[in-house]
Amino acid sequence: MDAIEKLAEIFKEFPGIGERQAKRFVYFLMSRSGAYNENLSSLITDLKKEVAQCKECFRFFILNQKKEKLCDICANTNTDTSTLMVVEKDSDLESIKKSRVYNGKYFILGGLVPIVEKTTKSRVRIEELKQALSANKNLKEVILAFSLNPQGDHTDSYVRDQIKDIAQKLSIKISSLGRGLSTGTELEYSDNDTLKNALKNRQ
Repeated sequence: MDAIEKLAEIFKEFPGIGERQAKRFVYFLMSRSGAYNENLSSLITDLKKEVAQCKECFRFFILNQKKEKLCDICANTNTDTSTLMVVEKDSDLESIKKSRVYNGKYFILGGLVPIVEKTTKSRVRIEELKQALSANKNLKEVILAFSLNPQGDHTDSYVRDQIKDIAQKLSIKISSLGRGLSTGTELEYSDNDTLKNALKNRQ
């Protein structure tokens, strides 16, 4: 396998990128100057040095000078600790954050649960979520916020089943986003009004 094919294989691992798009990325980089590619390589390397993962919500964030282990949401004393929104990935969290319709805490599950899957617990942070529920003494509601597609619905059912005993024991309500979102909608691409209605109509 030559260098073009090797790099294309890496790009194919990116979300939503197929073989044709991966090849286009490679040919684009080949058309750029050496300085451009060196700068890109440097930025990718620095990304790992400057970014950390929050120990509470598992969100990636830019480290500050104090090298704190909590992101700005989890460290903010004004964050509403009575609600916890569970999302699939960082980009979903960012979409909801930008809408400014939610001021509670978040938890990034790390993916959706495949409909046919025997090793589910190794693919998502379900045990860490259970620990988060038990650790937050102020928690009153868990909001499951997944994309409205078959895999998102399956993940909703799976998470509900996994946390129902803890939620019942601690009197925590479990809700899901309302149908302000159209079926098949990817959460990260939803506009502010849609997210607002989905949160308002959660059930």
